Amino acid sequence: MSRIIVLDSGPLGMVTNPQAKPPYLECQLWLASLLDNGAMVILPEIADYEVRRELIRAGKENGLKKLDKFKNVLLYRPLTTEVMLLAAQLWADARKRGRPTAEPNALDGDVILAAQAILEAHPGNEVVIATTNVGHLSQFVDAREWRSIQQ
Repeated sequence: MSRIIVLDSGPLGMVTNPQAKPPYLECQLWLASLLDNGAMVILPEIADYEVRRELIRAGKENGLKKLDKFKNVLLYRPLTTEVMLLAAQLWADARKRGRPTAEPNALDGDVILAAQAILEAHPGNEVVIATTNVGHLSQFVDAREWRSIQQ
């Protein structure tokens, strides 16, 4: 069975932070350990977008360089029509159950991320989202606080 780890914007923002102090350093070491042990780590486009927009707004050039580096090191997954169609279904289902993950007019990156993770789950794959926000994501997929995920 293959284990696939999908990065949410929380841990992604931490690993792109050039500061070498906790908790950023801890998260950077965690990701490096996963990669050193051969983990399949996915960088979804929605997480890239969420981190990138803030780095651009704040003028964090070093963070942007690190983010661009990760796009070459990790398995980058762009948004597709299939992802967006599934995200729309997840969004509607969550609202029908009374468990929305964002305001009614929000784009809702959580359902888009969940859809990207769900579509990675093929027979023989275990997919888990590494996040700082387990609550919203766990209603759709296996989502765990990043520190609890080991290879």
